[in-house]
Parts: sequence; structure tokens; C-alpha cells
Amino acid sequence: MLKEFKEFIARGNAMDMAVGIIIGAAFTAIVTSLVDDLVNPLIGIFVGGIDFSGISFGLGEAQFMIGNFINAVIKFLIIAFVVFMLVRSVNKLAKMGKAEETPAPEEPKGPTQEELLTEIRDALRARST
Repeated sequence: MLKEFKEFIARGNAMDMAVGIIIGAAFTAIVTSLVDDLVNPLIGIFVGGIDFSGISFGLGEAQFMIGNFINAVIKFLIIAFVVFMLVRSVNKLAKMGKAEETPAPEEPKGPTQEELLTEIRDALRARST
């Protein structure tokens, strides 16, 4: 079982996934800072100094932090857009690579199938007469 796990981890897909998760976590920290430190203050200027993280309402003893939810939505949209742009770029590169790798079909050398069948037919006719 340990050997199978070692083979699974050594495969490219598992390693690629691990690297993607680590980079994604680091990227999330950058986006969190972008939203909290740059986007929210900028939006606050236009909407009269409102800090989204402070928006909340209470219902009984429960406190609903709507501002934190708005921040999470902004972060999600930024990350989703960046991932979309990355996937789009990778797909374009993949299409370009396939277009370069696909050689043009070569012209057939020698007689075509129809020409060979015509020759066989003519040869059989010549024998029977």
C-alpha cells in the first residue's frame, strides 16, 4: 500500500495538483490584501467612506457580518477572473501548439485506389476475351 501511494504521489498529475494548491493559497493571500488594503478603501471613497467589513446587523444574539460576505464575493470575483484569464491563455497556447504540430496531409504517391481498381477490371476483361 505504501508503494502504491508513493507511485501515486510521483505521478505528474498529483504533483501538478499539489503545486497548484500551494500557488493558489499564496495567490489568495495576495488577493485578500488587494481587496482589504486597496479595493475597499477605493470603493469607500466613492460611497462615502463605507468600510464593507464593518457592515453588519443583529437579530437577537446573532450578528450577521454582511460586509465580510461582500469582501469574500469581491475576492472570489477577482480570483475567478484571473483563473479564467489563465485558462483562456493556456487554451490558446495549446491550440497554437496543435496547429504547428499537425503536418499538412501529403499527396498520395502512386496510383489511387480507383485507378488500381480500374486497372484490375481492365485486366480481367482482357483475360476473359
